[in-house]
Amino acid sequence: QVQLVESGGGLVQAGGSLRLSCAASGSIFSINAMGWYRQAPGKQRELVATITSGGRKNYADSVKGRFTISRDNAKNMVYLQMNSLKPEDTAVYYCNAKRQGPLVTYDYWGQGTQVTVSS
Repeated sequence: QVQLVESGGGLVQAGGSLRLSCAASGSIFSINAMGWYRQAPGKQRELVATITSGGRKNYADSVKGRFTISRDNAKNMVYLQMNSLKPEDTAVYYCNAKRQGPLVTYDYWGQGTQVTVSS
């Protein structure tokens, strides 16, 4: 099992910045990739950014150039630096960890942290 705890959300004006943190614990040695997803009211959860155990990063087109994902393996932490925030970035942000099993991929989720961007 993997436990994830997010922090760092809040209210910010458009153009501002926030940094989200995700602390991982439990069977972290088994994690293949970690990432951030978000869900706005009335919308489906969507990928924001991911980073593999080897450091390969992937971003949604909507956040490229504004958001940066990083991880500190020594501290079992994943971060999302969000700059030039827009009102459309308002959502609950969830930390995700993926573990590849023999046949299926297991997903673990944090409880989510609210990010609100005012115009």
